[in-house]
Amino acid sequence: MDEQINYNLKQLSTWKRIFFMLIFAAIGGLVRMLLWAVIILQVASTLLTGKANVNILNFGRSLSIYTYHILLFLTFNTETLPFPFSDWNMTAELQLPEAKNSVK
Repeated sequence: MDEQINYNLKQLSTWKRIFFMLIFAAIGGLVRMLLWAVIILQVASTLLTGKANVNILNFGRSLSIYTYHILLFLTFNTETLPFPFSDWNMTAELQLPEAKNSVK
């Protein structure tokens, strides 16, 4: 058991993933703040014009999909790095593996 833990701790790929996870956790926080700005702008647009602004709607959808991709990466559901390491709209094309029982 100790040998397996030592082996896991020495894996460069694990440490690289942790590094990217920290970066994307920070980016995710910034994106969530930007989403709140989109929400406020959309509410203001709806109050002033009586309908949702299409440009803000599309931008909000893009940000939501990007947030979803970040969350998939942070929860180990995908190995595909989110934007800027892949295409902006990559999340729609992701093929997610089936959940496995990894209890040992």
